[in-house]
Amino acid sequence: MDETWQQHWSRPEDALARAVEVLRTPRPDLMPRLSEVVRTLVPHLAIAHLSGVCTHSPALAYGPPELTGGTSGLELSRLAERAAGTTSTGRPWQGEAELAGRARPVVVVATEQGDGRGAVLVLVRADAEPVAPAALAVLQQLCELVIAHSAHRSTDAAPSLAAASRAAADARARATAEFTGTHGATLSAILAPLRSADLDDAAARRAATELAVTALLDLRHTADLDRTLSEEPADAAFARLARELRPLLRHTRVRLDLAPPAEAARSVPADTAHTARDAVRVAVMLMLEQEKPARLHVSWQFTTDGALRAVVRDDGLGLLAADALAVHRTAERIAALGGRYGVESVPGWGTTVTVDLPLGLPAPIAATDPLDGLQPRELEVLDQLAQGRRNRDIAEALHISESTVKFHVANILAKLGVSSRGEAAALAHRAGMPGASRLHVAS
Repeated sequence: MDETWQQHWSRPEDALARAVEVLRTPRPDLMPRLSEVVRTLVPHLAIAHLSGVCTHSPALAYGPPELTGGTSGLELSRLAERAAGTTSTGRPWQGEAELAGRARPVVVVATEQGDGRGAVLVLVRADAEPVAPAALAVLQQLCELVIAHSAHRSTDAAPSLAAASRAAADARARATAEFTGTHGATLSAILAPLRSADLDDAAARRAATELAVTALLDLRHTADLDRTLSEEPADAAFARLARELRPLLRHTRVRLDLAPPAEAARSVPADTAHTARDAVRVAVMLMLEQEKPARLHVSWQFTTDGALRAVVRDDGLGLLAADALAVHRTAERIAALGGRYGVESVPGWGTTVTVDLPLGLPAPIAATDPLDGLQPRELEVLDQLAQGRRNRDIAEALHISESTVKFHVANILAKLGVSSRGEAAALAHRAGMPGASRLHVAS
């Protein structure tokens, strides 16, 4: 193995050439190319990367589906923590780790960006044969370079790409919060019979098992439903909430009163329904823990100003704090939809939690500059092109070859979705590019 990696990496110019090869690769093809280059350094079956700065696609993997499909971002994150705790800074860790369902030999390279956010690269190997320390040192430096370059790509992305990344992050956060809320409610429901003093061991186990099986079936059904629906009928959304609440109270003496919305057939946006259910679940769990109520009243209604109002009222101690829904980031989810909530507590009388979520569509995303997708050099070429200059003149002005200019022009036309230099120049003029403005004045 030493002869193999030294043959490809011993000379500095060879190592730099392979690094440049990776850095020039477009992001969608980055993992296959990195795997191809690194395989001569550390033979492996699959490669996975978890970024600390990219919100659009933080986890990337390449290799057999049975390995990459079963490897989660959480596993990669835990590997990064494990590597950081077992090696000194700047040294890869090699050993055995649980990935895709079983223990596998791996090499883990962990790096840290300047702002404290880290990244990890994991190589899944066919065997546990130790990698030479010199090869690991080269691997660490290559990964540091590639990850730093990827970080700059993410943080310096064009506005259109940054907007897409933010939208993806928001969608992922909402989905995670929804499943976290459901998961917490399910665990609380399973623990309730196990803790109940009114049930013997056998009855408690039967009740907990029944709840667990029901929760698994509901989870499978929920996943199918969320993949196909973007809206829910109000009565179905409220009925789903009722099914989630009843297990929480099954083994208590708390009475639950439910008041579904009057306009049963009215549609509710899925994210609004998810957030309303999450807010009610969190409020109910907090009241059960802190308020010690004998009765809970839950209602949904549509307000005259076009909002869905969810109300949870109890007759408990009346001590719930005004910022109670900050738990589980519920308050953030409400604010993200343009909603608001209030907690009104009267000591000795109880607490009322009110959540208002607008039903209207979110404001449309502002149109982006058509030139946002162009790289700096492509913008320079377009600026020259918009002034009516020929390829030879552009090459002389920018100190590049004429063939490079042709390459950039082809990319510019493809990215702008136009078929001629004149159309590209017109777009540059409408976007306010300086060169195009000079051409317009001169004409």
